[in-house]
Amino acid sequence: MRKGEETRTRILDVAEAAVLQKGFGGTSIEELIAETGITKSGFFYHFRDKNELAKALLNRYIENDERIYDEIFSRARELTGDPLQSFLLGLKLLSELLSDLPNGHPGCLVATVCYYERLFDREIQETNRNAVLAWRRRFGRMLREIMAVYPPREPVDVDQLADMVSSVLEGGIVLSKTLKEPNTLAEQVLMLRTFVKMLFLPVAEMPRA
Repeated sequence: MRKGEETRTRILDVAEAAVLQKGFGGTSIEELIAETGITKSGFFYHFRDKNELAKALLNRYIENDERIYDEIFSRARELTGDPLQSFLLGLKLLSELLSDLPNGHPGCLVATVCYYERLFDREIQETNRNAVLAWRRRFGRMLREIMAVYPPREPVDVDQLADMVSSVLEGGIVLSKTLKEPNTLAEQVLMLRTFVKMLFLPVAEMPRA
């Protein structure tokens, strides 16, 4: 990595930690300059203003989020071709990954941008909206594959169910941070896994324990 790229990455790392801790409004360019040890002109070489910094932060966060989901659910699919078992395994792997975070999940930039959306231009707001729609499409695609093989035991709208997956993940982050209980998010993912299993597995196939 070249020096310029290293500096840009360092700024983004420091900015992301600060924004997740106290929001965009509470994070100043001056403190980022002081924390990274660069000059003011050095900062503005990489980012014209705070809005451009926010755009870079959000895009990087979304790309990393997508990469993690790709890796987890691709691995699950490699281990089993059954769509339901693959999804359940993916949720278990995701829960294990979240459990391994020493201080719990640091927070979600997509949610943070939503809370402070009036600070940003329409492009950032639309990028944020598209990120949430991408979650809906991702989980909806997997759930449709499940429903083609396992009819749900109760009628459900697949997009609403896909949004529920996102809601559990986002809500789990809020619960874990508010309660100061880092494992809450991972536990909520496992609870979601149990719900999906109950929704799709026939009664005769449900495990007794």
